[in-house]
Amino acid sequence: MIRTATPADVPFVHTMIRELAEYERALPEAKATREQLHDALFGEHPAVFGLIAEEEGSGEPVGFALWFRNFSTWRGTHGIYLEDLYVRPEKRGGGHGRALLTELARICVERGYQRLEWSVLDWNEPSIGFYKSLGAVPMDEWTVFRLTDGALAELGSRPR
Repeated sequence: MIRTATPADVPFVHTMIRELAEYERALPEAKATREQLHDALFGEHPAVFGLIAEEEGSGEPVGFALWFRNFSTWRGTHGIYLEDLYVRPEKRGGGHGRALLTELARICVERGYQRLEWSVLDWNEPSIGFYKSLGAVPMDEWTVFRLTDGALAELGSRPR
């Protein structure tokens, strides 16, 4: 079952974000606090939205998806950027990831959004195969760029 995240889910989602970061070999980079996550999801101006996958019958949370709206200048409409999708390893293969993506696609269709996009590490073959099985197409010709930490601070502090 898929449901919208509530404030009570923040500790669970925070723990799972750390599990995902560990799986992606990047745990030291996962610096977000529970307070930051709560503010992003449920503050005065929520910028991120969450879905929770629950085990049928028990209601036990087993996965999550965090997303936000983006905009395509080429399509002239909003879309969804899926920041994180994670299902606990012992619960994979049970349809939870598919259910989360299905709900995100439903939101896109319902709201007239024309894109659902996300990134995946190039070594994550199980996920890549799963996404392709759903009809997702890799955008191999695009390279992601990122500014963080010192480089971001340096650029942001230059005179206008």
